[in-house]
Amino acid sequence: MLGSNENLLKEVRARFAHVDACPFQGERIFFENAGGALTLKSVVSRTAEYAAIPDNQGRDNPASHELVRVIDQARKDMHLFLNASSGQVFFGESGTEVLFRMISTACLGTAPGGNVVSSTVEHPATRSAAIRWAEIAGKELITVVHNDETGDVTAQNYAKVVNKDTRVATILHTSPVTGIGNDVGEISKVIRAVSPDCIIIVDGIQHAAHGLLDIDSYDIDGYAVSPYKMFSRHGYGVGWISDRLTDVPHNMLLNGPAKQWELGTRDTGAYATLSEVIRYFEWLGSEVSEESDPRAKIVAAGQAILAHEETLTNAMLHGTGNLKGLADMKDVIVLAGIDNPHREGLVSFMINGRNAVDIVAYMNEQGIRTHVRKADHYSANILTPLKQDSCVRVSFCHYNTEQEVSRFLNAMTSFLA
Repeated sequence: MLGSNENLLKEVRARFAHVDACPFQGERIFFENAGGALTLKSVVSRTAEYAAIPDNQGRDNPASHELVRVIDQARKDMHLFLNASSGQVFFGESGTEVLFRMISTACLGTAPGGNVVSSTVEHPATRSAAIRWAEIAGKELITVVHNDETGDVTAQNYAKVVNKDTRVATILHTSPVTGIGNDVGEISKVIRAVSPDCIIIVDGIQHAAHGLLDIDSYDIDGYAVSPYKMFSRHGYGVGWISDRLTDVPHNMLLNGPAKQWELGTRDTGAYATLSEVIRYFEWLGSEVSEESDPRAKIVAAGQAILAHEETLTNAMLHGTGNLKGLADMKDVIVLAGIDNPHREGLVSFMINGRNAVDIVAYMNEQGIRTHVRKADHYSANILTPLKQDSCVRVSFCHYNTEQEVSRFLNAMTSFLA
């Protein structure tokens, strides 16, 4: 829908900073969105506005009252975006820090003994936290092994290992290495069937910018987002926690509010920028649908985003115009398979006999920003079982165009030649 409406796509691109040029490199195509999406211009201006305000929250003066209102509004906006009718939203240092805090709290605050379940597909933000805090809490760590060929982990995989003593479980919504999504609702369902009181925590950092979110349907206890991957900026992370996880003993000030999860004074500008992101989703939803309800607009925007990114992905894999796609290029191997229905706006690939570092460097010379994922502490869980030391990651967002994909495929043809 976005791709077929050239004027709307231009309007979308006009709302983002540095959409087609880097302030250090000059003109470039941005296919590194999984590393951090482009920033809304409204986020940039709101950041500057609030950076200049000297007042803090919680004082009896007009400025402080407004700061509190902005914070409260941002929390309401995030509940709307997530479709979370209960629980609370809290801000932290980063998405990774938010996940560590939720997982450590769950491991230490649930009944002694039992086990913690996590999967090999997970980003170290959850995997490292699960391993560390399971040991500290004296809980057994149980690992769910993902499918190397499809890049996913299923509800059936979890069902084989979860038992009545599973106290905590972690789920990756979408992989930042392969772009493959996992069915959070189905995985949660099989966990609850065996261990109804299990605390379930989800890493939604890669998923948030690409598709629909529906906390009420997931039956989980924690969900984390990194706003810099969702059109905002660095410097903060956002977590949603259920009422049950809210009440688990956690780090807090002595004699402070029992349900308070935020530590110290947060940046009001971060809250303000999050609201700008939600307003953007509502605007986009109103452009692609006739909806008037704010949540319905957000849903419509998510559907349009998914559809457009699927078009870009298909063009990347199968070609566009007279250009061959990656699937038809000699010696190219696409992670998680060519036609994977769970792919979300990301294609990672290798070329037999070619170094991924060289491919990314060549693309940079052509003004196309991509990224190398190496078999390090971030990506070895995906690459090492495939006997690969690195891959090239090409990641889209809905402001990218099919013309940009064409330029990438042209550059790939030249590189292979």
